[in-house]
Amino acid sequence: MTADILLAVVPAAIAIVIGYACGFSVHKHIHTKNLNEATSTAEGIIAQAKTEAATLKKETVIEAKDEANRYRNQVEDEVRQRRNEVAKTESRLDAREETLDRRDDTLDRKEQSLADRDTNLSKRQDDLDALAAKLAHSEDDAEAEMARIAELTPEAARKEVLDKTRDELTHERAVMVRESEDEARSTAGKTAKTLIADAIQRSAADIVTETTVTVVNLPTDDMKGRIIGREGRNIRTLETLTGIDIIIDDTPEAVVLSGFDPIRREIARMALEALIQDGRIHPARIEEAVDKARRQMDEQMREIGEKALFDVGIHSMHPDLIKTLGRLHYRTSYGQNVLDHSIQVAKLAGVMAAELGEDITLAKRAGLLHDIGKAVDHEVEGSHVELGVELTRKYHEPQVVVNTIASHHGDTEATSTIAVLVASADAISAARPGARSESLENYLHRLEKLESIANSFDGVDHSYAIQAGREIRVIVKPEKLSDDQATLVARDIKNEIEHNLEYPGHIKVTVIRETRRVEYAK
Repeated sequence: MTADILLAVVPAAIAIVIGYACGFSVHKHIHTKNLNEATSTAEGIIAQAKTEAATLKKETVIEAKDEANRYRNQVEDEVRQRRNEVAKTESRLDAREETLDRRDDTLDRKEQSLADRDTNLSKRQDDLDALAAKLAHSEDDAEAEMARIAELTPEAARKEVLDKTRDELTHERAVMVRESEDEARSTAGKTAKTLIADAIQRSAADIVTETTVTVVNLPTDDMKGRIIGREGRNIRTLETLTGIDIIIDDTPEAVVLSGFDPIRREIARMALEALIQDGRIHPARIEEAVDKARRQMDEQMREIGEKALFDVGIHSMHPDLIKTLGRLHYRTSYGQNVLDHSIQVAKLAGVMAAELGEDITLAKRAGLLHDIGKAVDHEVEGSHVELGVELTRKYHEPQVVVNTIASHHGDTEATSTIAVLVASADAISAARPGARSESLENYLHRLEKLESIANSFDGVDHSYAIQAGREIRVIVKPEKLSDDQATLVARDIKNEIEHNLEYPGHIKVTVIRETRRVEYAK
C-alpha cells in the first residue's frame, strides 16, 4: 500500500518538478526577449535623438552664418553711404572754396582797375591844368606880339617877315640835315647788325615763330574732329579758357597752338594732351582739364624755381618768391630766356665777388633776383625794376638785394660793391652775341599793350591777343554790360587801338558776352 502510494507520489512529484522547471525556463525566455526588445528600442531612440540633435546643430550654425552675413552687408552698406556723403561734402566744400577764390580775384581786379582809373584821372587833370596854363601864356604872348606889330612901319614889318622866313628856312634845313644824319646812322647800325647776325649764324630760323608756337601730336587725324566738336563748341571753349589760338590744318596728326604768352600756351598744351589721352572731349571736361593744367603749371613753376636755386647754390628763399622765379622760365627779354639770363648773371656775379673778397652767396642771390620783376610786369602796372623792389621787400630779402634790383639799370645809386658787380654781370650776359632779339621784344610788347588797352575799359573781365596780334578777344562781364553796351565797347577799343598803337595790317576786335548760371545740388 505504501509502495503503491510512493509509486503514485514520486511520478507526480517528478512531473511537478519538471513542470516547474519548464515554466521557469519559459518565463526566463520571455523575460529575456522583452529585455532585448526594450534595449533595442532605447538604442533606437538614442540614435534618433543624436541624429535630430546633429541636424538641429547644423541648422543653427547655418542660420547664425546667414545672420552674420546680413549684418556684415548692412554695416558695409552704411559705411559706403557715409563715405559717399563725406565725398559729396568734400566736393561741395571744394566748389565753395573755388567760388570764394574767384570772388577774391574779381575783387582784386576791381580794386586794381579803380586804382588805375584814379591814377589816370589825376594824370589827365594835371595835363589839363598844364595845357590851360600854356594856353593862357600863349594868349599873353599873342597879345604882346599883336601890340608890337601894330607899332611897326611897312618897311620894318617887311624886314621882320623876311628875317623870320630866313630863320624858319634855316631851321627846316637844319632839321632836314639832322634827319638825314639820323637816317644814315640808323641805316649803318642796321647794316652792321645784319652783318654780325650773318657772321654768327643766328638768323637761320624765325625767332617769333619758334617762341610763340607749340605743336601737339595727335594719335590719329580723327582726333581733330573731336577737338573741333559739334559746330566748333570744343575748340571755341578751349580758346576762350586759355587765350590761345588753336590752328587745325592739313598737317597730319598735329595741332598747332599759337600765342605770345608762353604760360598760357603751356597750359593749353597740357590741357589738350590730357583731353586727348582721356578721350572725353566736351566743354565741361575742357574746363576741368584747363583748371587741372593751371594747378599743374603752378607746381611746375615751383619745381623750376627750386632747380634754379639748386643750380646757383642758394638753399633758402620764400616759397612764393621761388614760384615767381620759376615764372621767369616762360618769360623772354629781347628773345633771351630771362631765367637762363638770371642764372648766368648770378654765376658771373659770384665769380667776380669771389675775386674781390665779397659775399659770394649774397652776390649770387642778388644776381638771380635782379630781373624778378619781369615775372609779373605784364600783369601789374609799373616797370620791372619797381615791381622787383616791391617783391623783394615784401618777402624780406636783404637790403643789398633790394638796392641791386633798384640800381642795375642806373635808376638808383648803387650802395654796395655787389650791386655794381651784378650790373656788370647783367651787361655781360645781355651783350653776348646772339643772346637777344629786338624784333621779338617789340612784338611781345605790342601784344601786351594790345591786351592792356582792352583790359582798361570798364566791364571787361579779361582779354586775349591771338592770331599773332591780328585779333583781340575781349570777354566782358554780362552783369555789367548789355549787348548794346558790348557793341559800344568793341568800337571804343577799336578807336583806342587806332590812336595809341602802331601795328601792321588790321586788328579784329571780338567782344564776347556770355551769361552762365551755376547751382549746386546739396
